[in-house]
Amino acid sequence: MPVKVEELEQAIRDAFPVSHLEIEDKSSGCGENYSILLVSEAFEGKTTLARHRLINETLKTNIAQMHAFSQKTFTPQQYEAHLAKGQ
Repeated sequence: MPVKVEELEQAIRDAFPVSHLEIEDKSSGCGENYSILLVSEAFEGKTTLARHRLINETLKTNIAQMHAFSQKTFTPQQYEAHLAKGQ
């Protein structure tokens, strides 16, 4: 059964205080390959690995139904710096 964007968004918003969230279905609507970018103050003081483990644990049921899943996680300050570099 394909995973829906709305399911991922709700699970993430229920688990984390979200400053910014992007969810992209990279499988052209099939729901089997997702990429997320999540900005949350919950990531303050955590390593990238610890952040990804939090996301993976939160979405483990959904991820088990996917072919591929990638994620980028930022604190609000890191995201501001990331945006500033891109311009």
